[in-house]
This record gives sequence, C-alpha cells and structure tokens, in this order.
Amino acid sequence: IEQPTFPKITEMCVKMIRRVNDEEGIKKLVNETFQKLWFTPTPHHDKEAMTRKILNITDVVAACRDTGYDWFEQLLQNLLKSEEDASYKPVKKACTQLVDNLVEHILKYEESLSDSDNKGVNSGRLVACITTLFLFSKIRPQLMVKHAMTMQPYLTTKCSTQNDFMVICNVAKILELVVPLMEHPSETFLATIEEDLMKLIIKYGMTVVQHCVSCLGAVVNKVTQNYKFVWACFNRYYGALSKLKSQHQEDPNSTILTANKPALLRSLFTVGALCRHFDFDQEDFKGNSKVNIKDKVLELLMYFTKHSDEEVQTKAIIGLGFAFIQHPSLMFEQEVKTLYNSILSDKNSSVNLKIQVLKNLQTYLQEEDTRMQQADRDWKKVAKQEDLKEMGDISSGMSSSIMQLYLKQVLEAFFHTQSSVRHFALNVIALTLNQGLIHPVQCVPYLIAMGTDPEPSMRNKADQQLVEIDKKYAGFIHMKAVAGMKMSYQVQQAINTCPKDPVRGFRHDESSNALCSHLYSMIRGNRQHRRAFLISLLNLFDDTAKTEVNMLLYIADNLACFPYQTQEE
Repeated sequence: IEQPTFPKITEMCVKMIRRVNDEEGIKKLVNETFQKLWFTPTPHHDKEAMTRKILNITDVVAACRDTGYDWFEQLLQNLLKSEEDASYKPVKKACTQLVDNLVEHILKYEESLSDSDNKGVNSGRLVACITTLFLFSKIRPQLMVKHAMTMQPYLTTKCSTQNDFMVICNVAKILELVVPLMEHPSETFLATIEEDLMKLIIKYGMTVVQHCVSCLGAVVNKVTQNYKFVWACFNRYYGALSKLKSQHQEDPNSTILTANKPALLRSLFTVGALCRHFDFDQEDFKGNSKVNIKDKVLELLMYFTKHSDEEVQTKAIIGLGFAFIQHPSLMFEQEVKTLYNSILSDKNSSVNLKIQVLKNLQTYLQEEDTRMQQADRDWKKVAKQEDLKEMGDISSGMSSSIMQLYLKQVLEAFFHTQSSVRHFALNVIALTLNQGLIHPVQCVPYLIAMGTDPEPSMRNKADQQLVEIDKKYAGFIHMKAVAGMKMSYQVQQAINTCPKDPVRGFRHDESSNALCSHLYSMIRGNRQHRRAFLISLLNLFDDTAKTEVNMLLYIADNLACFPYQTQEE
C-alpha cells in the first residue's frame, strides 16, 4: 500500500468499524473484515506488513479520538470471544504480535522525537500507539504484563503539549490495569511508580490527577499496601481544606482566600479523588482513631458548595461526586438531597452546576455498572458456590433507591434550553433504564419528548430507549403516547429561541418530517393503537378539551406530516 492512500483507507475503516454494533449480518461482516485486516497473525519475517498494520490501526484510533473507542473494544471482545473454546487462537496470537510491535514502535518514535523536524507528526503517532495499547490492556491486560517496566518511565514525560498529557494519562491507565497482574514485581519498580504518580498528582491539572490517583489506587490497594504514603498525601490536602474553611468562616472577604483560590480548588478536587479510590475509614489508614473520615469530608465539601464563587462550588460538587462513588449511602443524607434537587429543579441555578450534578450521577451509575460486571465475571470464575443474585441485588438495590430520589428532577432537566443539560440528563436516564433500576413507564413520555430534540444524536438515543422498552413491555408506548406528544411540545417551547414565534411540529429541513414521526412509526403497526392515538389527538381539537391554540398548531403540524402508509390512516 503506497503511503498516499493511507488517509483514504483510514476513512473507510472508520466508516466500517462504526457499524460493529449493527444488525447481525452487518456485525458479522465487520468482524470478518477486521479479523482479516488486523487480527490475523503476520509471518515473523514480514516486517513491512506488520508496520503497515500498525500504522493503519493507530491511524484509525487517532481518527476516532473525539468520538470514543467503544467500537474497538466491542470488535476485540467479539473476536476473542468467538475463539474462546477453540484450540487454535489466531486472534489472540495476532493481538500478542500487535502489542509487542506497538511497544517497539513507541521506542522508535521516542528516539525520533529528539530529531526535531518530525516532532509534531511523531508525537501524534506516539499518542495513537499508547492509546491503542491502552485499548488492548482494557480487554486483555495480560498482553501488556511483560511491557509494564517499559511503560513506567513515560510517567516522567515532560509536559508541554496536549499530546504529552495524553501520554501520561494513557500510561497511568495501562499501569493501573497491568501492575496488579505482575508476578513478584520488584520493590524498586513499585516504589518508583508510586513516587512518579505522587509527583504528577501534586503538580498537574484535573485530568492527570484523576488518572494518577486511580492508578495509585490499583497499585496501593492491590499490590503494595503502602497506606501510610497515601494517608500522608490525603492529610496534606484535607488539612489545607480545613484551614481554608476556618479562614473563610472568620472573614469571607479576606484577601488571603483570594490568593489561595488555586490551592482551594486543587484541594477540593484531590480530596474527592482520593476518597473515590481509598476508604480512609479503614484501620490501615487512620489507625485506631475514632474520627469518621467520610462524614468529615462530607461536611468540608458541603461547606464549600455554599461558597459565593461558582468555580469553588463546582469543584466542591465534583469532590462530592467522587466521594459518593466510594460511599453511595451519603447520597441519602438530607443536605445532599436538598443540594442536588435544588440545583436540578431551580430555574435560576447555574448551567455549570446543573451539568456537574448530572455528571456526578452519570459517573456513579457507570462505576456501579462496571462493578456489577466485574462481580459477574468473578462469580463465573468461582462458579456455583455463591448466590450471585443476592450479591448483585444489594448493590443494585442501593442504586435503585438513589435514582428514585433524583429521578423526577433529572427528567425535568429535559426541559432546559441548553442542549448540554439535556444531553447529560438523557445519559443518566439511559444508564438507569439499562440497569433496570426504575420502572420504565414513568420515563416514556419524557423519552418521546426527547425524541423531538434538534440534535440527531440525542433524538436517536431517546428513540433507541423507546425501542428497547417496546420490546420488553408491549403497549407502554401507546399508553403514554398522547402524554408524550404534549410533553414534546413543552420541550420544544423550552428550546424555542424566539418566544414570539409559535412552536411548529415539523422539521424545518428538506424532509419536513413530523417531530414525532418516530413515535407514530412505532404505533402504526397495531391498527387498534393507531386509531386510538389519532382519535385522541383529534379530540384535543374539541372545544370542550380547552387545549391552548399554540399546542393545537403543533399537533396539527404533526398530524399533517406523520409517515402514513395506508389510505385508512
């Protein structure tokens, strides 16, 4: 393959690979194509073919930097799963080759980075290679065990560009997965990792702190048990917060506080991040002290959520979100419920704070999901010795109770003018439904409403949820269809940038589709449901229904543009 055709091939691969979760026929085709292209062992002597393969994979990974890498994980999982019971495992062999060669390429790029002419190109390649190694580590961390020592020095990368930070974060993520699997790693190697991570936590910004604390969590909790080291770090930031709180209580307008704002923001974030990965109420940390650390941390962070500076409030809420992952029961505390629900339901509260509360709930649910999947995998290994259902139920029971507390306010966030607020609210609802934490019927009208969102990605996500609900519970969609139409009018009102103009019920593009066309296409297959739905909409035009005229215009638009298929309709 000549070099100039590479971008074209990358583009084709990106388009194909995005269909990895499509219907069965297409899924099979995608898996087969990439098995031939990437995951077939290469003869050892053919270095050129191997280099082409590495460049192609890393190009595709680099091209998907902004859209996420779910497809790669899905593809790799599908292929490895398909040969689980086979005696010959070509995909596994190909993966081992790819990982070994990616590490070789990294070392090559590292050498050429000192040659300043190609710096930009190669530093981008270096990031793509390390990101690809992380994706392999995520699915098969064993492949990277022998390379852990090679990766560790990259934690000391001098950070000046965005790419340097990405290198550090991805290396931390790789080591987090791989170090716990190493047999008898040397003490010097482990101590060096701990020191490197601590330096990064103290020196750099939020993203680096987050990944480094997470990596430190895996190394300390699973391997070194070096609790004193972490306890000293926690006390450093916790002590700083306590001191800043006292100063603020004495004089909220003190100039010392303004000067110390960066330290305050860093302490709020870092205390939260440490609490996410370490349970400081264990004896290993606090010894035989009777102080309840989680309550003290809650009190400190809650204090700063009432601060006058929004940036401080946001960081305090981020810190709380982290702490709740380790101790979900704190979300039942009255002051936390009041804080979250007032931010979500108050029309005047800041958009940033709303988004942060929704992000906290989203991260909590994602973590719970990961935890449940891990418990499931562990259980399958131990096999029938325990009643897994009980194990899972305790955890999902907690998540379910938590989501019941905040559900209404999260759903109401769909009626927000800012698309980012709607986006995170929809993510939280999708996670909640996928984990089966609530009865779906209460979400149906809201999802119908979100199916009219101007942004295609949100429409599709809401529509997808409705399709899933319809598969499991026939009749639910029809039952809530009229309520959903009315609610979609409210969403459109909230989004409407020009309040003087009435809201219309069709898309202002070449298609002129009804905003609720997906809803109608779900109902029209059942003649009885279809008739009942259309008649209910027509009844709203009756004088006795007293429907406001702008809503009638919206419904009339939908009725005019629904995707009808038969004369009877």
